[in-house]
Amino acid sequence: MAGKDAEWNRWAQANLGHTFNNPSLLRLALTHTSFANETHDETYGDNERLELLGDAVLSLIITEELYQRLEDAPEGHLARLRSAIVCEPSLACAARRLGLGQVLLLGKGEAKSGGRHRSSTLCDAFEAVVGALYLDGGLDVARKFVLTSVAKEIGRVVAGDALVDPKTQLQELVQAKQQATPMYRLVKTEGPDHNKTFTVEVYWQDQVWGTGRGRSKKAAEQAAAKEALDRIAFTNA
Repeated sequence: MAGKDAEWNRWAQANLGHTFNNPSLLRLALTHTSFANETHDETYGDNERLELLGDAVLSLIITEELYQRLEDAPEGHLARLRSAIVCEPSLACAARRLGLGQVLLLGKGEAKSGGRHRSSTLCDAFEAVVGALYLDGGLDVARKFVLTSVAKEIGRVVAGDALVDPKTQLQELVQAKQQATPMYRLVKTEGPDHNKTFTVEVYWQDQVWGTGRGRSKKAAEQAAAKEALDRIAFTNA
């Protein structure tokens, strides 16, 4: 695994801004339970313990940042803002910007089923990376990474904007990777006028990447965008 550790450390230097003194921490952060279970090798752990630690470190860093930025905000307001940042949609979006899914160690079944692009997997891995950075470099290293990688999400909630929705996330990612814009197409309307269900597809470059259903066209579009976010390998798109 020495060669793989060196490859991961190069990725960490480029994307996390940190060279690991203990490469095994980075390896552990990038190891999904499916890989650990599949190898049956006790030398391989998984990233669940680091995820727990990273979640606590992340919450501390975000709370401290909000506390300092919003001096007059009451406790309840700070807690709501923190929850809007330290949540699966925001952290998965940050993980996608880092290309985190592409360096995860996944079991064959997990990888085949789209685990590299699943929001929950990416969120967990992001938190595990924060935990690894904290253990390897201390709080200042973890803080620098967190505040850089989720700066966009922090800025939005501090400005009073709503949590970034799947449709916005998808548009930002596609435009960054392909200089293209996702398009939404209504493909089916079912039910009586008072209880309709809409089915929408999201596509670009003449290919459908997600399908969603909802009680309104807007809800169906958001569902289609979420499916696309969970399924698409943006680095290969």
